[in-house]
Amino acid sequence: MSVASPALQNRPAGFSTMDYGLYAATVLAWGFSWIAMKGQVATVAPEVSVFWRFVLAAAIMLAWAKVRGHNLAFPLKDHLRFAGLGALLFSTNFTLFYYGAALLPSGLLAVIFSTASIFNLFLGLVLFGQRPNLLALAAGVLGFAGIALMFWPKLSGTGLNSGAAFGLAMCIGGTLSFCLGNMLSADTQRRGIGVTPATAWGMVYGMIFLGIVSALRGQSFSVEWSLPYFGGLIYLAVVASVIAFASYLTLLGRIGSARAGYATVLFPVVALTLSTIFEGYQWTPLAAAGLCCVLGGNMLMLRAR
Repeated sequence: MSVASPALQNRPAGFSTMDYGLYAATVLAWGFSWIAMKGQVATVAPEVSVFWRFVLAAAIMLAWAKVRGHNLAFPLKDHLRFAGLGALLFSTNFTLFYYGAALLPSGLLAVIFSTASIFNLFLGLVLFGQRPNLLALAAGVLGFAGIALMFWPKLSGTGLNSGAAFGLAMCIGGTLSFCLGNMLSADTQRRGIGVTPATAWGMVYGMIFLGIVSALRGQSFSVEWSLPYFGGLIYLAVVASVIAFASYLTLLGRIGSARAGYATVLFPVVALTLSTIFEGYQWTPLAAAGLCCVLGGNMLMLRAR
């Protein structure tokens, strides 16, 4: 399912140089973010780490919007949309993945997230009654089969690995939240609201939601005073949040949610390479076959559009 801006309807089917540049910026920024995320969950509650991430990211985005001369005054109905973006893209999505990061290798987080375009397909069916064509359906089956193959060693055998199952469930929930946010963001752009102000306000609302949740749960807002933690926090706030989201959401408005979701096809390659080097991720024939299925499913999804 793709919700595109009016400009998208008049664009040619192929990608432009700018589209490829946005893809590259998104893939590299988010490809390295999964390993950085691992350093945020060792001693600090996920909600608190994500809260501080978006305190910094929201401040940067608001300052950037002012420098660029964007109007940040919007009516209440638009703020309801921004609050939706905050809930889906800038709080729930990340918090669920942070919980998953405490239980799974960082590369596997990226594999699950890479199925965003496939989840977009099924959300379009459930929410809007849009039936997928056979190629898109095959892409979805192939992608989910790949996830099953990669997680099979962790979920089978003499007993169910409850930690891996919980981590998988958290990441699937995070991906669904991300995809719903995609659709809301694309519709927001279609209504003429720019990416920068919408992202800035979305991050503000996401930060507020996380602050409220953390306070209600009685969590401390203190963080780990170490170079790895703060280095990861700055990278995740500036590069993986501000730069990557600005690139991705711009891409979303240009080519639609289903095709923009295809940008995630390279995330597992980058993230699993880093996970193999720094976390000692162990490859198995099933894992390799599963990765091929996931990547193949995403490639088929692009052709299906």
